[in-house]
Amino acid sequence: MVREKILEAVTQAMPSNRVVHTLGVEETAISLSKNFALNLEDVQAAALLHDIVKFEDKNWLKQQILDNYLPTDLLEFHVELWHSHVGAVVAKEQFGITDETVLNAIRFHTTGRDGMSALEKVIYVADLLEPNRQFPGVDFLREQVNKDFHKGFEECVVHSLSYLIKKRVPIYPDSLACYNDVVKGRKREE
Repeated sequence: MVREKILEAVTQAMPSNRVVHTLGVEETAISLSKNFALNLEDVQAAALLHDIVKFEDKNWLKQQILDNYLPTDLLEFHVELWHSHVGAVVAKEQFGITDETVLNAIRFHTTGRDGMSALEKVIYVADLLEPNRQFPGVDFLREQVNKDFHKGFEECVVHSLSYLIKKRVPIYPDSLACYNDVVKGRKREE
């Protein structure tokens, strides 16, 4: 991976405030990755590319989902979810990322899923808690992640689902599977 090439593409693909967010995700992901034996280039690639197509046209994203045989049930949910799956395709095709762990970190950074890898969890949390994010409860979540990453990750998943429930929007099945996996994992540890 050539970070400069990816960063140049990111800068061209999104507004400056989203570039700031993306750099915050990278910074946070690098910091969080110290809890695990993760490859720094993989962390950077997933962090920098996680929103690479977020600002593409809705119709283009839909066509990419269809053309690349991505899960079509995505189309039944909010467009906010589409960019992550399409972003993984772009990361592979345009940036030569072939490591499925990196592609999955991009693919599931919005929803989570059952059986997430350490890199997937790091990108999920970094996207939610990067320094530029400001929302009620963000400081609590940051504290929890810094105390115990796994318990903090669980709090992040619960926060995300609670937010969607309060908005009364449909929840993508992968998000529910992620929550169930986290809760079942905690019960196994007790």
